[in-house]
Amino acid sequence: MRLIMLGPPGAGKGTQAARVSAAHDVPAISTGDIFRANIKDETPLGLQVKQITASGGYVPDEVTNAIVRDRLGAEDAASGFLLDGYPRTPGQVEALDEMLGDAGHALDAVVELTVDTDEVVQRLLTRAQDQGRADDTEEVIRERMRIYAEETAPLAAVYKERGLLRRVDGMGTVDEVTARIEAVLAPASDQTPG
Repeated sequence: MRLIMLGPPGAGKGTQAARVSAAHDVPAISTGDIFRANIKDETPLGLQVKQITASGGYVPDEVTNAIVRDRLGAEDAASGFLLDGYPRTPGQVEALDEMLGDAGHALDAVVELTVDTDEVVQRLLTRAQDQGRADDTEEVIRERMRIYAEETAPLAAVYKERGLLRRVDGMGTVDEVTARIEAVLAPASDQTPG
């Protein structure tokens, strides 16, 4: 199964991606996790990303596309994957279409988690305290939400037009949201060859 999980920062994509990837035996690929690992290791990419994210910006498409192309080429992603945090822009949608086309694959579904903005801001402020994420200030969070709405949310329209979009209410307990996701994925997983 080849999936994308969309939703604003703090919608619970990472938590749900881990659960869905385990249930469907595909790797959850988070561009955010890849970037954070590079920041922690202070790689050249990490230092570049740290400067961009500290101001609430997003990493340029060409950098993100190269990282995703490399990761999708890994052996564990050959039979499927779940992308969390990618694509974020129309340019990244085109790049992903090209990557999948080159490999003779197609997406099975795109899950969009919908949430209340004010609740997400509170979730992220709590996470920032719990995980020591200095970049998660209210100002930066609201800027990320604005950028998401402006640049990424329109991707849902592209995937809706292709018949791939599955909107899921991201509010409620983790188990409730997981159950909703699995319910909308059931038709896609029935069509996916083992």
